[in-house]
Amino acid sequence: MSVAQSIEKQAEEFAARYKAVREQLGRVIVGHDEIVHGVLTCLFVGGHCLLEGVPGLGKTLLVRTLAQTLNLDFSRIQFTPDLMPADILGTNMVVETAEGRRMFEFQKGPVFTQILLADEINRATPKTQSALLEAMQEKHISIAGQHFQLEPPFFVMATQNPLEQEGTYPLPEAQLDRFFFKLLVGYSSRAELSAIIDRTTRGADVQPDKVMDGREIVRWQKLVREVIVAPHVQDYIVRLTLATHPGGEFAAAIANQYLRWGASPRGAQTVTLAAKVRALLGGRYNVSFEDVRRVFLPAMRHRVILNFEAQAEGIDADQVLVQVLEKVPEKGDDSKAA
Repeated sequence: MSVAQSIEKQAEEFAARYKAVREQLGRVIVGHDEIVHGVLTCLFVGGHCLLEGVPGLGKTLLVRTLAQTLNLDFSRIQFTPDLMPADILGTNMVVETAEGRRMFEFQKGPVFTQILLADEINRATPKTQSALLEAMQEKHISIAGQHFQLEPPFFVMATQNPLEQEGTYPLPEAQLDRFFFKLLVGYSSRAELSAIIDRTTRGADVQPDKVMDGREIVRWQKLVREVIVAPHVQDYIVRLTLATHPGGEFAAAIANQYLRWGASPRGAQTVTLAAKVRALLGGRYNVSFEDVRRVFLPAMRHRVILNFEAQAEGIDADQVLVQVLEKVPEKGDDSKAA
């Protein structure tokens, strides 16, 4: 078998296994196809996902079903204002040995899992929110001079309600940047809502089959990183990122008008990895311009900061980013982006 045939076979196998997971999720989750795809993209690149939407749209059900389908350990933390870092990470407890001696023993918190649901994460104080930073970035925990490695794959899916802002603490930019995607969960359509009612009010208890485990997920995460990005496509990603930097050499006009800060280098990395997943699902081992455009909004919407003018005019991040996509050409040159 040639190298090209081997690569093609791996891409086809990934697409087939990905489809199997989506089919099992579809037995429980109605609609929200782009949200499901975004969550799975985060999982298969080793990133984390932030879901924003009003209560009752199935965000918690999605992550619980995902854990069942993937046969992974699952923990849920309900974030509240009185939650402390030790409630997430764990703490040292005094225990008595069989010999009657007392010693400290570390009791692991709910973060020691493989899929962690951080429900309504913006209700906890910044001190508690920051307890997740090291776990999300480094995949390990440091407590009292001890280091504890988290079992791979470690995936955090956090939710927040965009409506109720009283008594909440907006996530700091440093933590937002740790999330691979920010996905906006909207309302279901007429047909979808009817299907939800049928499934949830007739006593049916549909459980998804387990179709994948942690070792296989780690394998696919390695495959995703091997997908090729041609220099001209990578340059397109770079120019899109630079176009969000107000006052920069390649800044788009709308970025200068409505943005206070642009996307970090982690944003360009996110677009690249997410586009690689799109390529594999298309049966390709190289990233296209269209792959990049399809993942640009969820990868960047939480990484740009609007200025006061944008807030006063009711402009949101997606509106700015859509225009950036329209203005930045696929083929670059030494001139500024429009």
